[in-house]
Amino acid sequence: MSQPSLLFDVVAALVKILVFAHVALILSAMMSLVERKVSAWMQDRIGPNRVGPGGLLQPVADGVKFLFKEQLIPGQVDRVLYVLAPAIALAPAFMVLAVIPFGPPVTVMDQRVSLAIADLDVGILFVFAISSLSVYGVTLAGWSSRSKYALLGGVRSSAQMISYEISLGLSVVGVFMLVGSLRLTDVITWQADGVWNVFTQPIGFLVFLVAAFAETNRLPFDLPEAETELVAGYHTEYSGMKFAMFFLGEYTAMFVFSCLIAVLFLGGWDIPFVSEGTLQALGNWGSLLGFLSLMLKALFFLFVYVWVRWTIPRFRFDQLMALGWKVLLPLGLVQIVLTGLWGALTGGLGGD
Repeated sequence: MSQPSLLFDVVAALVKILVFAHVALILSAMMSLVERKVSAWMQDRIGPNRVGPGGLLQPVADGVKFLFKEQLIPGQVDRVLYVLAPAIALAPAFMVLAVIPFGPPVTVMDQRVSLAIADLDVGILFVFAISSLSVYGVTLAGWSSRSKYALLGGVRSSAQMISYEISLGLSVVGVFMLVGSLRLTDVITWQADGVWNVFTQPIGFLVFLVAAFAETNRLPFDLPEAETELVAGYHTEYSGMKFAMFFLGEYTAMFVFSCLIAVLFLGGWDIPFVSEGTLQALGNWGSLLGFLSLMLKALFFLFVYVWVRWTIPRFRFDQLMALGWKVLLPLGLVQIVLTGLWGALTGGLGGD
């Protein structure tokens, strides 16, 4: 194959940004319908069924409502930070999309194009560095609103995210000890050649899954919102598109973490009983199958998010902190120790 030109690389990157951003936007919009439908199913109700066939156009109706709803800005707020906070909360989720490999490389005009916008050598470090920035949006929203309910929600969010980010980071250390690389495509390739990490790192998988719920402020970890206590928490004073940006940021973060769980522990685009060579032999069709495989795994965990919401009640704040520091943190360390011991005994660390 010929060497790709700078123009080709730029155009390919722009196309991938547009495609993957729209995939995230469409899934986030549809999740508002899925959440209502699944909750209705679990509670023996009907759910949305008026807007479009079976309520399929409900996300469109929600979007139109947010778009045309009056933009109210309370007089007591810090206007600059109040306006910036929703964007600060939304942007990190879309930035993390840049390093997720959505499928095997495709061939375009005799050039191999990665299905990751940026296949970084330090991919997972980029994920943690950028995803941790979302807490600033939530905290600034609470502080700039000058409301006691919003402020309490922002403070809770800060304590919660800081606590669970430590466990989140520890949960994947064992994975990269085995693979010997921080590049997410290498993690997928390593699993395709062997076994999925959910079988070799079961404790890390469970810790990552629980911490992902906390990082996205989803039940049973939605203490920053806690409608029964704080009205709506950090976004109490927000309406219209500003509220929609918090809403969109939460669902996009759910999609991002679902993809990360699939990549880190469930083989990413790997299909059970189908070898990597078979996918490569199928060319672009193999890449499409790999993309669909990753999407199905991510959609399953999006369903789990909704399932857990209507199954487990909200924790008290002291229970939330105790779970993070007294349970998940030690379990993350245990997984690292066990991985190190296994590697010392078998010499199986670093991708060997």
